[in-house]
Amino acid sequence: MNSHPQSLSEHTVSISRCDRWQAHQRLQELGIPSICTSDGALQVSVYSPLAAIQVWSVLYRLTASRQQLLHWLERCWQ
Repeated sequence: MNSHPQSLSEHTVSISRCDRWQAHQRLQELGIPSICTSDGALQVSVYSPLAAIQVWSVLYRLTASRQQLLHWLERCWQ
C-alpha cells in the first residue's frame, strides 16, 4: 500500500461503500496510496501536507451535504 517511503501517517476512514470506492479511485488518480479493506473501511497513506489536503478535499466532496457544499462554494467566491 505504501509506495511512498516517507509516509507521514496512515489513516483508516469509515465511509459508505459507494463513497469509499469513489474516494479510492480519485485518490489513486492523485497518486495517493489507498486500499479498500474487506471490513468496509478505506486506508489512506498520507505522505505530505499536500496529500493531506487532497484527502480532506476528496472525502469532504463525497460526504458533505448539498448545503455544506453550496456554503463552501459561496465562501470560495468571496
